[in-house]
Amino acid sequence: MTDYYRSSGDADSTQQQPTGGFPGPAAYPPPPAYGPPAPPTHRGRGRARTPGTLLAAVALAAAVVGGGTAALVGQYSDDSTGTTATSIVSGTPVSQSSKGTVAGVAEAVSPSIVEINASSTGGESTGSGVIITSDGEIVTNNHVISGASSVKVQLSTGRTYNATVVGTDADKDLALIKLDGASGLKAATLGDSGGLKVGEGVVAIGSPEGLTGTVTSGIVSALDRDVTVAKEQDQGQGDGQSANPWQQGGGGNWPFEFGGQQFNGDTGSSKTTYKAIQTDASLNPGNSGGALIDMNGQIIGINSAMYAPSSASADVGSSAGSVGLGFAIPINTVKADLAALRDGGTN
Repeated sequence: MTDYYRSSGDADSTQQQPTGGFPGPAAYPPPPAYGPPAPPTHRGRGRARTPGTLLAAVALAAAVVGGGTAALVGQYSDDSTGTTATSIVSGTPVSQSSKGTVAGVAEAVSPSIVEINASSTGGESTGSGVIITSDGEIVTNNHVISGASSVKVQLSTGRTYNATVVGTDADKDLALIKLDGASGLKAATLGDSGGLKVGEGVVAIGSPEGLTGTVTSGIVSALDRDVTVAKEQDQGQGDGQSANPWQQGGGGNWPFEFGGQQFNGDTGSSKTTYKAIQTDASLNPGNSGGALIDMNGQIIGINSAMYAPSSASADVGSSAGSVGLGFAIPINTVKADLAALRDGGTN
């Protein structure tokens, strides 16, 4: 074991060599039977605890005790590249004790999910969004804010902000909005949708029917589904009652095509197709633009379409709600489009 209390040159300093031709008595230690050895000379200088050796000794002890103490030592050392161990899973906002649970994901990510209310000449539409920067950049669907004359955003805390549309991309059904005068917000962690596997657990958070912060869970049902949606704000009304198909009380749901069939109405002539993540997590009108999250708390998709078949027992213009057939835009598509959205979008 390395002696951290003595430098490599101190070993010789513990003995005094005589000036004569014969070795001094210190070179021949007396036998134990004849009494205790003479007190060593200059031992104090050989074992002096300099600040450097003391810190090394503490660091060695810290490595045995655990990461928390090691982090404390690093705080007082000159090693600026050292890492500190915490209770947070690397790269995610979910605590180690709650990792892999719906409750843990919901607690960690809910503050980053918002409700969006967009007003237009056709009425008001409600959707969701994901905070991606602390100063209030929010990703949502283009169809949530398309044609809006004003946009208001409500945080999970209940605080409301006015928002400005920064950029839109109707081809990908994505939009970027920015809160006016916001700071210190909790931004979501954007994950990697490229590594998803069918059957993995996911959590969806949004504001279905204006119920802010609603949490549902499910699995990844399929990958790379071709989903076609309408590009124009005034197309595809579910029953023709609303200029915006997400208008509250209008009875319309955002229409989409999948597998050669149309759902929730007519997508019209101006439409776009993208690769989507299919999930059985419950999605309802208002979830659009919200987050699909993996079990580490990372955003892996933006919820964009769901199938809500008509209920025979419901009133005209209503729907039966989610049947576990929802779709989300992969987060890698979002990340690849962010620079263009920040520059105003492509269309």
